[in-house]
Amino acid sequence: MGKLETNKQLKENSLLNTAFEFFTTKGFSKTSISDIVCQAGVAKGTFYLYFKDKYDIRNRLICHKSSQLFRTAVQELNLEEKLHEFSFEDKIIYIIDNIINQLNANQALMTFISKNLSWGVFKNALTAPINDRDINFSDVYHQMLNDSPYHFREPEIMLFLIVELVSGACYSSILYQEPCTLEQLKPSLYSSIRMIIQSHRAGSKI
Repeated sequence: MGKLETNKQLKENSLLNTAFEFFTTKGFSKTSISDIVCQAGVAKGTFYLYFKDKYDIRNRLICHKSSQLFRTAVQELNLEEKLHEFSFEDKIIYIIDNIINQLNANQALMTFISKNLSWGVFKNALTAPINDRDINFSDVYHQMLNDSPYHFREPEIMLFLIVELVSGACYSSILYQEPCTLEQLKPSLYSSIRMIIQSHRAGSKI
């Protein structure tokens, strides 16, 4: 990467990091573009070289932060797979468990993502990495489907149901321990995920 590209990347990262700090402390609605560029130390015109508006940088942040969560989970899954054999269901639950634990350890990030996440933004996070270090989880997911000995009906709907279940169930449990603690919730949550996956099985590939 040349010096010009490096400088551009640094400015973009500075804007993203500053926006995330404001969104998680001051709140999205109370944060202005002027706040972000002033703290980041760049001209307001520079902001518009990278982002259309405040909503654009918010959505890009969700994509970037979500991709980082997936990247960490997938990397750790790959290490575990060298020692253990995982079924498709096991892989999905391993990744979800890893991400839940990451969000539990960073509740500001969980609150930010949960408040602003829609399925459209989530799909974009799966398929449009922000930089070279982010992963395309859609490719990972489809590879997992291909590696499975089973066919699955409507795999995107299956993933949608899992994401909605996990995000809805974990929010109150992580923040308020309601209706129970996260560790108490996990067995029921993972059992429900297995049921969703099994209901979408469409027979063996063999």
